[in-house]
Amino acid sequence: MVSSQSALGRLYEELERADEIAFDTEADSFFNYREKVCLIQVTAHGKDWLVDPLAGLDLSPLGHVLADPKKTKVFHDGEYDILMLKRSYKFQFAGLFDTRVAASTLGEESPGLASVLKAQFGLEVDKSLQRSDWSQRPLTPEQIEYARMDTHHLVPLMHRQREQLMALGRAHVVEGECRRLERIEPGSSAFDAEDFARIKGARTLDPLGKRALRELFVERERLAEQADQPPFKVLHNDVLLDLAARRPEHLDVLARVRGFTPRQIKRVGPSVLAALERARRLGPLDRLPDLPRKDGTHVLSEFEYELHERLKEWRRDKARSEGFDAALVLNRHTLIKLAQVRPVREEQLAAVEGLLEWQAERYGAQLCGFIARAVEELTREGQGASRKRGRQRR
Repeated sequence: MVSSQSALGRLYEELERADEIAFDTEADSFFNYREKVCLIQVTAHGKDWLVDPLAGLDLSPLGHVLADPKKTKVFHDGEYDILMLKRSYKFQFAGLFDTRVAASTLGEESPGLASVLKAQFGLEVDKSLQRSDWSQRPLTPEQIEYARMDTHHLVPLMHRQREQLMALGRAHVVEGECRRLERIEPGSSAFDAEDFARIKGARTLDPLGKRALRELFVERERLAEQADQPPFKVLHNDVLLDLAARRPEHLDVLARVRGFTPRQIKRVGPSVLAALERARRLGPLDRLPDLPRKDGTHVLSEFEYELHERLKEWRRDKARSEGFDAALVLNRHTLIKLAQVRPVREEQLAAVEGLLEWQAERYGAQLCGFIARAVEELTREGQGASRKRGRQRR
């Protein structure tokens, strides 16, 4: 356990002598309003350390290790960990190897850590504490054992996967994806009131119901921050939707709302009624806000979007023939860039941001041919639709 600056210093000295180091993190997003890194697990030379960020440590020594390209840092499904560590400590990454990416590249259908360790080593790993409250102190013996097992086997797992990747000629796939993971940056985590429109069922509400849902969504966020709880623990989305549809005016009616418990009514009932009253004063909301699609395709024109959808089908077919995950053939950001740039000659592929060298070499000619044919077909279809609209107007 590392909970003092002197202990962290000793750990850093150990890591200076290590070439391969496994990392993982635990956070508290299921228990607190603002999630934070609550534990950093480290394994090197077969020894495990649990670093306690809640002890007020200066973690910059770990940042030096993570940024050192001469040391291999092993994560399993590290994207979330990387984003959390970048957001919290501005760490940079180099020399990353992700065993989940490797498992997907090897064609494993269940690339979660427990499944991979079972498949590769016959190990049974308990994942029952995955949603444990890692912000509590002291940690229980069960939490400690669970946490250390998340990194304990990652280095030998990496060695075995590297052998298998080399045998299949797929090491370059993992290499490219890991370099991408090193470069990812956390997006904004600021609350946006207009995100109420993303709640499933929002479009089914009448105009006053839409206004009520927005006010309830904003009020829930305020209550969550005040109570230092994640919003879903204050009120679930389905409760917000039912409240917005019914719009009760008295506390005793709240009990009829499905999923609204007596304890919640006592704690937040008056605030809910106040939000509904604000909605009545503000009046109906005739239409939901236009929000950018989470997959990023909102930046595409109608023509580009149609091309993007065809490229997704091409990627799905290619992944099936390759025997690994479609996102490793081309990730979603690269698909969007391809739809925008529309390269039809291989020399144009250099303008596609995010397209890896191995992808250009392996798929470049096929992609250019596919895009050229798709553009021609879509143009022809668009011209046909335009002539049809012209005849209808006449």
